[in-house]
Amino acid sequence: MSKIDKVIQKMRDNPRDWKLDSLEVIAKRFDIQVRKSGGSHAVFMHKDSNIVVTIPAKRPIKAVYIYQFLVLLDDIGA
Repeated sequence: MSKIDKVIQKMRDNPRDWKLDSLEVIAKRFDIQVRKSGGSHAVFMHKDSNIVVTIPAKRPIKAVYIYQFLVLLDDIGA
């Protein structure tokens, strides 16, 4: 199991208190586009999925947004 896989498993086990930086690292690993237009949100999307996840840049990120991010990962087969 790689380091990224361990982080994803930790997310699944405890979806609370994650920071946007952690999600961006995972997104980079799986070629997920991250759009931050200087506003208060980050948008995650992948070319092989119709799922778009919008996450407030506020820290810590609420669990509901982590669940949505995990659904995106599952949809692209990560």
